[in-house]
Amino acid sequence: MSRDDEAQLVRRAKQGDETAFAEIYTRHHDAVYAYLFYRVNDVQVAEDLTGEVFLRLVAKMGKFTYRGRPILAWLYTIARNLLIDHQRKQAQAGTLALEDQWVTSDPSPPEVAERGLTRDCLTRSLKHLTEDQQRVILHRLIEGRSNAEVASLLGKTEGAVKSLQHRALASLRRALTTDQDIDF
Repeated sequence: MSRDDEAQLVRRAKQGDETAFAEIYTRHHDAVYAYLFYRVNDVQVAEDLTGEVFLRLVAKMGKFTYRGRPILAWLYTIARNLLIDHQRKQAQAGTLALEDQWVTSDPSPPEVAERGLTRDCLTRSLKHLTEDQQRVILHRLIEGRSNAEVASLLGKTEGAVKSLQHRALASLRRALTTDQDIDF
């Protein structure tokens, strides 16, 4: 989507156009969900937080000023803030995360086990990275975005994205080879 198209979409949403909000939701739901899921490792919590991101989008759209960065960058900021709030509440309540419930369409038991192990491994591994490194890895490797797209989302240069990706992969490699609290 070009900047002009996105600017027009934001204008329509600010005017209360429900189809504009629906388009934003359709375009960005999966990315926001993935961002949250790989941090909480819980389907229900990720779904709840994702829903809250879009509720806040609707509630705060009037205050949003489009400055040429993708609206997805703003959605990630909302998601990050909600995630911080969620983690604080979890720590205060002293609750443990619920068992993950991977929802798929009739996978075989070995497929369910492999997906669960891969997801758990990735979730634990990401904790060894900085926030920016996590975001680069998720956008580049999980979502398959280009360096240019990731740079735009993060407000960084393509060179900075490449550097973050390189450092993140090196950190993951070190963590895996030294077994730093990663139980596979």
